[in-house]
Formats: sequence, structure tokens, C-alpha cells
Amino acid sequence: MIHATAIIDDSAAIDPSAEIGAYTCIGANVTIGAKTVVGPHVVIKGATTIGEENHIFQFCSIGEDPQDKKYAGENTRLEIGDRNTIREYVTMNRGTSQDRGVTSIGNDCLFMAYTHVAHDCIVHNHVTMANAASIAGHVTVGTYAILGGFTIVHQFCRVGCHSFIGMGGHITRDVPPYVTVGGQPTKPRGINQEGLKRRDYDKDQIAHIRRAFKTLYKAGHSLKKSTELLKEQAEECQAIAPFVEFLEGSERSILR
Repeated sequence: MIHATAIIDDSAAIDPSAEIGAYTCIGANVTIGAKTVVGPHVVIKGATTIGEENHIFQFCSIGEDPQDKKYAGENTRLEIGDRNTIREYVTMNRGTSQDRGVTSIGNDCLFMAYTHVAHDCIVHNHVTMANAASIAGHVTVGTYAILGGFTIVHQFCRVGCHSFIGMGGHITRDVPPYVTVGGQPTKPRGINQEGLKRRDYDKDQIAHIRRAFKTLYKAGHSLKKSTELLKEQAEECQAIAPFVEFLEGSERSILR
């Protein structure tokens, strides 16, 4: 299952059921799990661990050194979970010693062509990054978040679960869970109602989330007051709890 033209370092651990395409280069300390397919002309550098049933398309650069002037060759890692689709020309960098030392990708994500995941990012499960979306270093992207094409996320920002960033979004502060943002300048526009329906949120939960959005963005309260009110709403509906946890953990403040 390994093409004769592929170049594989002796220390790489590749499951016998994995496929490696023509002219692909796999470096030292790379681990590739069962049934993962790596296309032609891919470069994977260690230390990188790739789980099972991933599909990495041609011309990707996976596990390369971080694009950080402070990086001085430290042993850092990239960890990729299972069942991810990584399309053409995607770049994913390892971590840095100034942070966790690891870049983490969850399971069941879709990275469309030309997307970029920088050093020390955490991308949770079921995330979609559309063509040419890029996240800078130290960014966290929550479960089921969607980043539209050509979205740019500033370093250290967080993108909440089930949020939606419209095409060309410029994200300089945290995007709370469930929120849809877009336009220029990029601002909150509402909740990701369609996404919530697809993930089996019922009408009552969606109504509570819409109410929480209005509390946060329409009522004119300070962020502190909004958080207090959302804590009360979370007692009525557990779906509001991620909102509260996110706001309390925000260091860059939120996009408003």
C-alpha cells in the first residue's frame, strides 16, 4: 500500500492498512494509523501522530516547523485524530515550547483546500474550515464550528462550539458558542439556527439560545451584567451553560 516512489524514514510507524501515494515524503517520528490514506506529493514531518481513517489529499504539508521566530528547533508535536478530511494544499504546523508544545486536531473535521492551522492551535471535533480559512497560533476552535472561506482568526482567539463565521470574516476577539458572525467589519448577526437544527437541538433549546443572544448583544448590558443574566438563564436551560463558561473564560473579550 506504499507507492514505490514514496520516501519513508525508517523511524516512521505506518499501519499496514494505510495507503501512501506517489512521491510522498514521510519523516522521522511520524505515526500513521489504520486505513488512513495519504495522497501523492504530501510532506509529513515529525513528530506527528495521525489517527485512523483520515484522508489527506495531494500537496499537503503536515507537521512542518511552526512559523514562529521564537522557534529554535525544540521537540514539539502535531496530533491528528480520526476520520478527518484534509484537502489539497492544507498546511498544519507543530506546536511551540512557549505554549503546550502541541497542535491538536480532533475527529471528523473537514479542512478544505488551502486552509492553515498554525502552531499550538486546538481544533475540536466536527469542525469545518472552508477554502483558504486560516487560524493563527494559539487559537481554539470549538466542536461543530464552521469557518467560511477566507476567514482569518487572530492569534489567541477562541471560536465557540456551533458558531458560524461567514465568508471573509476577520476575527480579532472571541466568538461565543452558537453565534453567527459575518460582514465587514465582522459583527454578530444572530444565532446559527440551521446548524443547531441539524444537531438535533429542539425548538425550546433554540428559543433559549436566541434569548441568550439578545441578552448578550441587544439589551445594552455590560459584559459582566450579561454574564450574570445568562447564569440565571442556564438554570432554566442547560444549553446556555456553554455560553456562560465561554464568557467566563474569555481573555481577549468577545466580538461585539
